[in-house]
Amino acid sequence: MKTVYFDNAATTQIREMVIDRMSDVMKSNYGNASSTHAIGRQSKSLIETSRKRIAAHFNVSAAEIVFTSGGTEADNLVLRSAVKDLGVTEIISTKIEHHAILHTIDQLEKDYKIKVSYVNLNAKGDVDLDHLEMLLKSDTKKLVTLMHINNEIGNKLELKAVANLCKAHDALFHSDTVQSVGHYQLDLQEIPLDYLAASAHKFHGPKGVGFVFLRKNSGLRASIFGGEQERGLRAGTESIHNIVGMDEALHISYENLDTEKPYIQSLKSYFIEQLKTACPSAVFNGQCEDPEKSTYTLVNVCLPIASDQAGLLQFQLDLKGIACSKGSACQSGSSQSSHVLSAILDDHHLKKPSVRFSFSKYNTKEEVDYLIEVLKGFM
Repeated sequence: MKTVYFDNAATTQIREMVIDRMSDVMKSNYGNASSTHAIGRQSKSLIETSRKRIAAHFNVSAAEIVFTSGGTEADNLVLRSAVKDLGVTEIISTKIEHHAILHTIDQLEKDYKIKVSYVNLNAKGDVDLDHLEMLLKSDTKKLVTLMHINNEIGNKLELKAVANLCKAHDALFHSDTVQSVGHYQLDLQEIPLDYLAASAHKFHGPKGVGFVFLRKNSGLRASIFGGEQERGLRAGTESIHNIVGMDEALHISYENLDTEKPYIQSLKSYFIEQLKTACPSAVFNGQCEDPEKSTYTLVNVCLPIASDQAGLLQFQLDLKGIACSKGSACQSGSSQSSHVLSAILDDHHLKKPSVRFSFSKYNTKEEVDYLIEVLKGFM
């Protein structure tokens, strides 16, 4: 059976060069980076070299990069410490953030009785910057947390505009950039945000490792306690091979961005064109149809499929060897509808199946053709 992977927003295939680099590290650099002997110092050197290389991609200092187990931990570290240690009493966000943000906010609201404000969205899921500015005028210690690229509908936030707006109102700004790091260049000297979260497995690196950017003198403190790793901000023996693998994956992604980005964009555009021809009544959710307002990596489409077939759509696609997502992969297996789509779609479209297809350098035009032919069988 033909197997086609169109779920790259959930996770990506690790590059062979990254696997080779990680394998070399696991074979040769087994020392604990906290040990003071020569073998331990070799491991420590690898970590610090990776930290410097990662920092250079964002035009920041190595001291501002803290390694984590991934984006979820990075988000938690920022939000929880901002409230607990920095005295933040109001968090401003949206209803379409990743659950790593929304569930953390819910818990902080219960534990610390903070105020939570949600920015208005338009029908396409874009953040209303005028409403954000109005919310920023409140007399509280504020943290704004807005994702750069939405993981379900692909909308792009005007990151620099939001960062400048927050700075003008003395509000802290955190962005979950899990879907954009490795796919977009982010100069953090030009974009004055305070905190940023990233995860290696979204840019062809290993799972279980990520990082958080913390602007110098951020004042944040550890949320995991134990040893003094990561300058006391993240206890636990460092996963050296994963850190080096993340560094390698990020380096390769940015090194090849000028060729891989237009190729992936061409696949997305081709899919949209072919689907419009095959099914003119298909509706593209959010801004994913607009190449200027959405990421080049994903499409979220509402399909005009009969209700008796809708529930079996993803199952049938899986039987045909096509891997995709009903919404976010973090919700796969859940009977609940996507919180993102529920926030922007009307009842009519919510009753129809919406599917996310996300692309990478490993996909081909022939795979898109196969997907279109399979979808035709449902319409």
